[in-house]
Amino acid sequence: MQLRADHVAGAAFVVFGAAIIALSGDLPVGRLSMPGSGFLPMIVATLTIIFGLTLFLRGQESAPFSELDWDDGKHAIIVTLITAVAIALYTVLGFIITMVLMMVALLIVIERRNPVYAAGYSLAVVLCTYAAFEWLLKTPLPSSPLSY
Repeated sequence: MQLRADHVAGAAFVVFGAAIIALSGDLPVGRLSMPGSGFLPMIVATLTIIFGLTLFLRGQESAPFSELDWDDGKHAIIVTLITAVAIALYTVLGFIITMVLMMVALLIVIERRNPVYAAGYSLAVVLCTYAAFEWLLKTPLPSSPLSY
C-alpha cells in the first residue's frame, strides 16, 4: 500500500479527535435534554474521528504523499504563528482587541489587503461577533484591560 496524502490527513484527524475526547473527558456530558459542558466537544470530536476515518479509507483517490508540493508551507507557518500569538494574548487583551489585531494581521500580512479596508472589515466582523455572543447568546467573553 502506497502512503497517500489523504491517509496522512485522515490519520491526523482521528488522532486529533481522540485527543479532544481524552482532554475533555472530565467535563460532564449530561443528557440530550440537559447537555453538559462536555457535550459539544464530544460531538465535534466524534464527528472529526468519523470524517477522518472516511478520509483515510478513501485515501487511494488522493496523490501520493511523496509527491506533494510543499510551497504553501511558509504561508501555513505564518498563519499558525499569528493564531498562536492571538491565543496567547486572548485573555490578556480581551476578545475585541485580540480578534481585531489577529484579523488585521491575517488580512494585511497574508492576504495583502488595503490596511484601511482590512481594519474596517475586521472591526465590523469582531463587533458583530461580540454582539452575538454577549447579547444574543448571553455568553461572556474576556474583557480588555480597558473593561470592554
